[in-house]
Amino acid sequence: MTRRRWIETALLASAWTRVRGASLPREFVLGLYDLPKSDRPWEDAAEAGFNLARIRPLAEDFEQCRQHKLHAWVPLGSDEKRIRAIVEQFRAHPSLLCWETEDEPAFVWEGRGPRIPPERLIATARFIRSLDPGHPLFLNHAPVNLESTLRRYNPACDIVGVDIYPVVPSGIREMYALWPDGQQGDRLNTTISQVGDYAQRMRRVAGPSRAVWMVLQAFAWENLREKDRDTSRILYPSREQFRSMAYQSVIHSANGLLFWGLASTPRDSPLWGDLKLVAQEVSSIASELSAVPLNIDIGLEYRENGHGVDRGIEWTARPAKDGMLLICCNADRNPLDVELGGLSRFSRCDVAGFRDGVLAASFAPFEAKVFHLL
Repeated sequence: MTRRRWIETALLASAWTRVRGASLPREFVLGLYDLPKSDRPWEDAAEAGFNLARIRPLAEDFEQCRQHKLHAWVPLGSDEKRIRAIVEQFRAHPSLLCWETEDEPAFVWEGRGPRIPPERLIATARFIRSLDPGHPLFLNHAPVNLESTLRRYNPACDIVGVDIYPVVPSGIREMYALWPDGQQGDRLNTTISQVGDYAQRMRRVAGPSRAVWMVLQAFAWENLREKDRDTSRILYPSREQFRSMAYQSVIHSANGLLFWGLASTPRDSPLWGDLKLVAQEVSSIASELSAVPLNIDIGLEYRENGHGVDRGIEWTARPAKDGMLLICCNADRNPLDVELGGLSRFSRCDVAGFRDGVLAASFAPFEAKVFHLL
């Protein structure tokens, strides 16, 4: 399969397939920057439903991916001598999915940047493609910079990413990558629903010819501090927050989810247990998430509960066995009660509250729900 064919397949189905050898069934991307800290990290990652791991350019890492049926992406950097050695050694490996060049090239902390000009990265991408035209290139950005600036990097990649880590404790001291207001991003929305804002933003940056992978938080900000750590400020994303970030990304057309930060997460923290449960849930509907969203008209009628509506309930619909998955997320900081109409083609739902083509549901702040309509 050519790189161009991979791109067309990936974007058509909001999915990916392997680029060498026989095609694989379409899958939604669930990836890890680092394996969990455990006695059996490769097994734990695979059992949690992850299908992609960032690895070192070592034969032993590729072999672990092969044994555990994980696909691999490898960071290459920009040095052509190093790139040539790695690409020529591993480009034919059946576990390889994609290469990565530089991380956050436009971002300079407390500066205007860019750290790496687009022209330089485009030249690097051209060199990699001359060695391996078959595997796509992944490029991740910081949650800053103008969209016009980020689009200048598009010729250097086939998959565009952005890292956004919105779970920040109040009162955290200044540190690298956090602005004076304690936020990593630069949007007006500082709640966890900014993940949906950034997914929309990166879809605009990527345009119709590139996939979008969201890089989500799997760490506590305070644990990134090398000294003088304040244990009272260690705050991990909860299971509910993982679900909210994941499904917001899906709703706003992300083709995959990557999680960063396990390398900074202590083994005894609750984070891996919560992330594993959410990854297993998302993995269980991977075939539905990889499908093209359904073009269906759903009406939203909110019921009075003492709160107004800002962004409200956001949703996407995907074909499922014998029916449809309706994936919804409350993007507001207040609870919402809503009736979702236009569902008369369906006779039942897997939860209570469905009658005569209308689904009545209540959402906690930022809560995500997945409904199976039959």
